Amino acid sequence: MSITFVQKSDLSKPRPKARTALVLAGGAISGGAFKVGGLLALSRCLRNFSVTDFDIYLGLSAGAFLAAPMSAGVQPHELVQALRGSQGRITKFNYLDFYQPNWREFVGRPARFVKDMATVGPALPLAFAKMIPRRKSELQARAKQFLNEPSVANAEALFEPIVDDLAKGPFRGTGHYTPAGLFDNRGIESYIRKNLERNDISNDFRQLKLATGKSLYIGATNLNTAHTATFGHDEDHSVTISQAVQASTAIPGFFRPARIGPPGAEQDYIDACVQKTANVSTVVNKGAELIICYNPFRPFVNYRSRPGSSDRQSLADLGLGAVLNQAFRAMLHSRLRLGIDKLRLDQSFNGDCILIEPAETDSRFFDINPLAFWKRAESAAHGYQSVKTSIERHSGQLQKILGAYGIEVELEGMEDEFGAIQDARSASAMMDVMEQPPEREKGLRLVVGGS
Repeated sequence: MSITFVQKSDLSKPRPKARTALVLAGGAISGGAFKVGGLLALSRCLRNFSVTDFDIYLGLSAGAFLAAPMSAGVQPHELVQALRGSQGRITKFNYLDFYQPNWREFVGRPARFVKDMATVGPALPLAFAKMIPRRKSELQARAKQFLNEPSVANAEALFEPIVDDLAKGPFRGTGHYTPAGLFDNRGIESYIRKNLERNDISNDFRQLKLATGKSLYIGATNLNTAHTATFGHDEDHSVTISQAVQASTAIPGFFRPARIGPPGAEQDYIDACVQKTANVSTVVNKGAELIICYNPFRPFVNYRSRPGSSDRQSLADLGLGAVLNQAFRAMLHSRLRLGIDKLRLDQSFNGDCILIEPAETDSRFFDINPLAFWKRAESAAHGYQSVKTSIERHSGQLQKILGAYGIEVELEGMEDEFGAIQDARSASAMMDVMEQPPEREKGLRLVVGGS
């Protein structure tokens, strides 16, 4: 199933002024582009509502990259233009914005190693000379044991105190000489900051709330405590929106941790999805009654590997990349399903949640490398097609739930656009269609939550 419903409200009682929330999970580059296309399809099928009309926005990892501009009114087709590089409100997102090498640590840390090695020569004999008198009896006993009974275990016992003592002195280990990530995502922070400034949008959570009436929350993971961090106007607002996006998107190993915060109180943060996949409970606690959650990563169900299949092929046959892809998807998705199940059992939540995901058999999206920048156009086009198909398949239930909140679903208006996307012969031609503004003006948008 590509759409999961948690329906707990009484749909016979209209709730047109209920608070609404959009939760955007992670997905790296291809997952983020997939969400852009999917959000475009979702917005196109809502007659009197747009994905920029929610009261609350929560973004994690790649979802934070999208939630920040959308909470200020940037439409999905304008994000498509940014992916494509067409002239619009948002500038083109370039390779170096994402693949900015971590030059600072690749140069600085080896330089520190060379410096330390230059000074360790004189320091080593001195440290050894200081250690011998202090641990003389212990070393004599271990040496005697080794001479009486030479073995690997006794050799380890002899050299263990020597190595431990030297490690506290001239040898501090090699870990702090290696970079903390291949790339530096300060380019993402700069991109968000400059585009907010370009459109006169505040980079402050509290000012954005005052200017738009929207609540923006961005999640991250504190590296040193392993705790979830939530940034927002009534949460931690000690950093800017663009810095929070930088923290939320710092994929471990790929990006160096984002060191942000007030001077003298900086903290290191990594990708929000290390701790949370969607963190729906945050928007529930903020009073959201209608929640739409969009998660682009779910495990792929490989029916071809099942007994009786005429073409049995395991994911293991596709190599390490496929194995890791499936493993991370399974890990992230199991946490999300647990959160959805908890929401079903939460007696304090009497609203509705709609979880949108790719189909579990979507092999085409599974095959796209999450970090492949060059696959963004294909991912966006596929995300549009995926959500459009899912909405058609579940249109009855969607109309019932959204109708209770005064939101009208209209599929007819998508047919021409969807047909043009299907007829396009390349991902670039698909983007030509997707980046166009909607033909019909949505001037009678629903006013929800006082926004």
